[in-house]
Amino acid sequence: MRNAGASPPPLRRRQWLVAGTAWLAATAAPVRAIGRADGPPVRIAFIDPLSGPAGDIGRNSLHSWQFMAERLHTPSGVRFRVAGFDNKGSPQESLNALKVAIDQGFRYVVQGNGSGVTAALSEAIARHNQMRPDKAVLLINYAAMDPALTGEHCSPWHFRIDADTSMKARALVAFMASQPDMDKVYLLNQNYAHGQQLAAYFKAELARQAPRVRVVGEELHQPFVLQDFTAHAQRIRASGARALVTGNWGVDLRRLLQALQAQGLELPVLGYYPQLVGTPTVLAATGDKLPVYLVATTHPNQGGPLAALATEFQQRFGEDLVVTASYDGIRMLGLAMARAGSTDPARVATQLAGLGFEGASGAVQMRADDHQLQTGLVVARWERVSPQHPRSAEGTGYTFAPVRFFDAAQVSSPSTCQMPRP
Repeated sequence: MRNAGASPPPLRRRQWLVAGTAWLAATAAPVRAIGRADGPPVRIAFIDPLSGPAGDIGRNSLHSWQFMAERLHTPSGVRFRVAGFDNKGSPQESLNALKVAIDQGFRYVVQGNGSGVTAALSEAIARHNQMRPDKAVLLINYAAMDPALTGEHCSPWHFRIDADTSMKARALVAFMASQPDMDKVYLLNQNYAHGQQLAAYFKAELARQAPRVRVVGEELHQPFVLQDFTAHAQRIRASGARALVTGNWGVDLRRLLQALQAQGLELPVLGYYPQLVGTPTVLAATGDKLPVYLVATTHPNQGGPLAALATEFQQRFGEDLVVTASYDGIRMLGLAMARAGSTDPARVATQLAGLGFEGASGAVQMRADDHQLQTGLVVARWERVSPQHPRSAEGTGYTFAPVRFFDAAQVSSPSTCQMPRP
């Protein structure tokens, strides 16, 4: 999703074959209860930033996973408990946290802040599982969007429950193509894998879907060091852009929006993270003068069981439930464990591959070929709450209201994963 770090080299193919053979060694089992309400919980290690510039995002994400682990009942009868490990946004710190978690008996890991971190964890887990198949570990990626993680670096032990960058870029450009006023766009992104990939996939989709839309400016900036985006706002104005696309998140997005507000710019801003903690409060400072669009798997006014859970989450933590992938993750694991008749990660992995279930956004499926969740995407617009869209973001009186939905078939790409199979 959102943090820096270079991807490690891929495992040699014979290493993947050993890992893949262990992964597929288990056979399917009938759905049955395997746990008791008073039995020991399955422990999940949450490895993401809990301090530093991204700490507020990480803590909200951890609360989301802990809340869903407590509140969702699984068909397996298994209970989950989620413990936080602070990786400070660093791949090396993440590997250190992984070692500690494994030593403490954790066999399930969730992580999302940074594709470089995910790649490092995925590589380390594959090596561990090769050496210790009796203590296999499974990785649930809830937000790191690098397509390579389910492409050339796909792993039998990695499962992504968010849409990847290519899927979100496809939805974003399709929406912009339907908006005649968004014909000149400025790209402003953090200078690491996520920002670079967003720009690259966005431009590729423009060429394919909307060649009339011109990129009139493009910048990459160092993440989480800029105190003032005034100069960037001035360059955006001078470019004549009629829309801004940014993958910025956290403090970098908040400061960018504040600079746009201070300059009186009211052009549409489109991105993936304006719903994250703190950003709605910044947006509300100028009401809905700045038209901001969110591209995500869910939106704040989602119906179904998620609505009641979001209300309870806000009452308990005093913050919004935005990491709804936690809902999908807990439901998915519980169902797979029931079908496997086991909590063993190797047996559970066989059931996760190809699993269809009702997720936060509706019916979804974990594609067996590459372990990429096939999910729809919504485009939602920042506006005043209404009877149709009543959930206020951070108590501001404003919300993200859905304006366009794309189903999985519209945004998905064919799998390029060459995951070894026995």
